[in-house]
Amino acid sequence: MTALDGWENFYVIVGSSAGALIGLQFVVITLVADLPLTGSLPQATSAFTTPSVIHFGVVLFLSAIACAPWDGIGLVTIFWGVVGLCGIIYTVIVTRRMRMQTAYTPVFEDWLFHALLPLAAYAALAISALAAHAHERRALFLVAAAALLLLFIGIHNAWDIASYHVLNQRRKQQDIEPPAEIKE
Repeated sequence: MTALDGWENFYVIVGSSAGALIGLQFVVITLVADLPLTGSLPQATSAFTTPSVIHFGVVLFLSAIACAPWDGIGLVTIFWGVVGLCGIIYTVIVTRRMRMQTAYTPVFEDWLFHALLPLAAYAALAISALAAHAHERRALFLVAAAALLLLFIGIHNAWDIASYHVLNQRRKQQDIEPPAEIKE
């Protein structure tokens, strides 16, 4: 019996959700693919859209390694630590991209959900890797909290991006369409 026993249902649910949401992200990207591209849109995509898929992918990966039949928790903690450190680095890169892009001016909510909360989640993963040897049970709950936080961050950001594109496109169409009396 390992410390991971009993976590299978949690990670099956969380991992399945992340996998389904990755698929939905692809559907949304396909649906908005016909929108006109502006010069700064690719910059905004790498700052705002891509991180959601990365967060979902990390949750799926964490779920997969947590459900694997390990003999102990030692190797798993190495994965958590590496994912946490890479996530911290990636969050710094995303923050830089947010500052550099010119398509959209980020507000506090953007900084919170694209920089601060992901940084907290990835830091929790890195800390859990260090704490696992002395506090196994607490470390497992910290990893679960980080996975859930990344899942909810991704859900928030995916919704925010989709609604922004839909509302922005609708506003552009209303600016282009002639008034009703000219249509008749």
